[in-house]
Amino acid sequence: MPRPAGLLALLLAIGSPACGETEDASATAPTSGDTSSEASSDSTDSSGGPPTTTDGPVTETGGSDSDSATTGPTTGPTTGDEETTSTTSTTGTTDTTETTSPVTDGTTTSTTSTSTTSDTTGDETTGTTGEPSNTDCLLEGFANPDMALKLDYDQFDPVIGSHCKGTNHQDITDIERVVFLGDSVTVGTPPALGDDYYRSKLADVLVDRFGLTPPNALWKQANPIDGVALVKESGDFVSCSKWGARTDDFLPPGNQVDDCFPPDMFDKRTLVITTMGGNDIAAIAKDGANGTPLDEVKANAAEAADLLRQTAHWFVDDPQKFPNGVFLVFANVYEFTDGTADLMACPAAGLGGFDKPWENPAELIDVMIGFNEQFMSVAVETGTDMIFMLENFCGHGFKAGDPSAPCYRGPNQQNWFDLTCIHPTAQGHSVIADLFTAVIDE
Repeated sequence: MPRPAGLLALLLAIGSPACGETEDASATAPTSGDTSSEASSDSTDSSGGPPTTTDGPVTETGGSDSDSATTGPTTGPTTGDEETTSTTSTTGTTDTTETTSPVTDGTTTSTTSTSTTSDTTGDETTGTTGEPSNTDCLLEGFANPDMALKLDYDQFDPVIGSHCKGTNHQDITDIERVVFLGDSVTVGTPPALGDDYYRSKLADVLVDRFGLTPPNALWKQANPIDGVALVKESGDFVSCSKWGARTDDFLPPGNQVDDCFPPDMFDKRTLVITTMGGNDIAAIAKDGANGTPLDEVKANAAEAADLLRQTAHWFVDDPQKFPNGVFLVFANVYEFTDGTADLMACPAAGLGGFDKPWENPAELIDVMIGFNEQFMSVAVETGTDMIFMLENFCGHGFKAGDPSAPCYRGPNQQNWFDLTCIHPTAQGHSVIADLFTAVIDE
């Protein structure tokens, strides 16, 4: 069913992940939604964050001037003392011996690591009880690591990049074509400028890395009427992302994959980049706040994550479909509440449809965590890669100055979400570009 493309965002005229129902903000807690493209529907848009499925659930990752794209956000991309493994791609599905769900107390969440086994073809990574997990690096940078959001990624046995900015399941080389799918976070939104959008910055990097023909200046701009790139295809780059998009826009009845992958392009060695899921989570968060039963909310989140899974399988299951190779890198979903699930944290939350709190915020955090854990399961199952957008944006949202927030990083942290609540600022886009670059390079 059609979703209007970004009317609210256009009215707000502010484009990064702030707090409204904007289109593309991924969220860890239901604060960012896609205000611009889905104001008239259940979902909102933003690529990044936690427990809502619209555009900008509560936790979105982004970059700041002080935390530049090269250094990355304080929480994620560190190599410190953590034991990380960077190796080749994993294939097959993981057999989890035990999964522990996050325990929440309303403001903090914690999970217990469990031993897992998986069938992989690259280097083995094991999360053994009593030993440091390979995702412990994600807790660096937080003032109170014991209080920080902890997602049980180790149950899926992922290979984490040495940079700790994402997984390392693919050896991405010799790219001939780059396709951007997704929501408003990928398209880009005002007030950030076209050259500041993460897809524009990443395109410049990829031109240098792979000797690609660069896109023109119009490709880097957003069309505020239709909520898409001003020019769909330029040079070796294509964008089929759209404000307000949700995971059901990848494959039919949506049309992003069909639009960007005509059969005569299958022979190109292709890199696919996407942020998607923020609008799904935003809609889910709003539903829960309005009284939808928790079991139904969780089922809707699971269905949205499964649509990402189906899309990843569409790319990788048939080796003859892309005979020269295809690679997929996607972001998990951020949120703007810094792990608190306080949907009212963003001053413009009401404009984005977040006009009432969850009765039990811990339940919303649990939904957001489960949603993002399933994104990791997709990466491991399909041998594709995921960047840690949620973890890097957490602590740079609208509760960044609250020492009791799970993602508190200390005083004077920059907010990487714009006034829409769910879209990244220019600094946030820089961080997202850096996360994708690190995963692609390694």
